[in-house]
Amino acid sequence: MKKIEAIIQPFKLEEVKEALIKIGIDGMTVTEVRGHGRQKGHKEVYRGHEYVVDLLPKVKLEMVVPDARAEDVAKALADAARTGKIGDGKIFISDVADAIRIRNQDRGEAAL
Repeated sequence: MKKIEAIIQPFKLEEVKEALIKIGIDGMTVTEVRGHGRQKGHKEVYRGHEYVVDLLPKVKLEMVVPDARAEDVAKALADAARTGKIGDGKIFISDVADAIRIRNQDRGEAAL
């Protein structure tokens, strides 16, 4: 099993969810997060004072998928989230040793 974590622009969330549902991925966790990479934030003026906004709003998606689906999921996610501009985000893929469904103790891919 693979855990896929993606940090994306908030306005792309619906498009990404639709793309994942279209390929049969309906289980995911979505968290509102703040951060920056190369984008480094931007400057704003409020009541005549300039300040730097260096932690930008992002959305983090997390899902665990069977090994065989990981590349398809990553591709669909990247295609749906891409704008072609700096700040589009990142996708991280890591191994998951086990998963357990609490309700009935299903393990491994059966728990997904």
